[in-house]
Amino acid sequence: MEVEFTARKVKVPKALRTRAEEGLQRIAQIMGKTAHASIIFAEQRHLQIVELTVTARSGTIVATGKAATQNKALKEAIEHAENQALRSRDRNLESKRLPKEEKILAEPIVARVKARATQPKEPVVATKAVSAKKRTAIAVRSAPTRATVVEPHVIQSAQVVARKPLTIEEAVKEAESSDRDLLVFRNPDGDLFVLHRRRDGEMELLEIP
Repeated sequence: MEVEFTARKVKVPKALRTRAEEGLQRIAQIMGKTAHASIIFAEQRHLQIVELTVTARSGTIVATGKAATQNKALKEAIEHAENQALRSRDRNLESKRLPKEEKILAEPIVARVKARATQPKEPVVATKAVSAKKRTAIAVRSAPTRATVVEPHVIQSAQVVARKPLTIEEAVKEAESSDRDLLVFRNPDGDLFVLHRRRDGEMELLEIP
């Protein structure tokens, strides 16, 4: 897993970086080795803050740790991220099992339809008054329907753009408190991000280069 470290007005010892990489390796085993992580170390009023963001194919995880020391803050952030990764993995496994269950329920219905189609027809006895005629099969074809073209509906709204710089944690709280599924914001360093809520409820963080 690639890890990006950022220190804001604080020093990050080498031993703390090693401990962070070891914790992220456990998360990489859950979310995949292609995941990318970024860790931000900061200090606010004698309180150490660690912001952890892990981006993978299955989704994006954002966790924050706050404590009196950097070690405790890092431990809290990694534990929070690891719990989110486990819940996300369990949801993905459950969603993959659903199509198989629906297929098992649908198979008996198809078998009954085929059984009816293979049943022999009762012989038709022609009387003397009615002459026997050969039946001609007529193929009925319906005209192909044209796909309806839906015009894109564009709505311009200033509510999806944050008015002030936000940290990743603040952006997630802002998106959860509003009914919008999209939030465009800048972090205190001036980098542009897009926070998007997917259909499964997971938050997806996109960084605009």
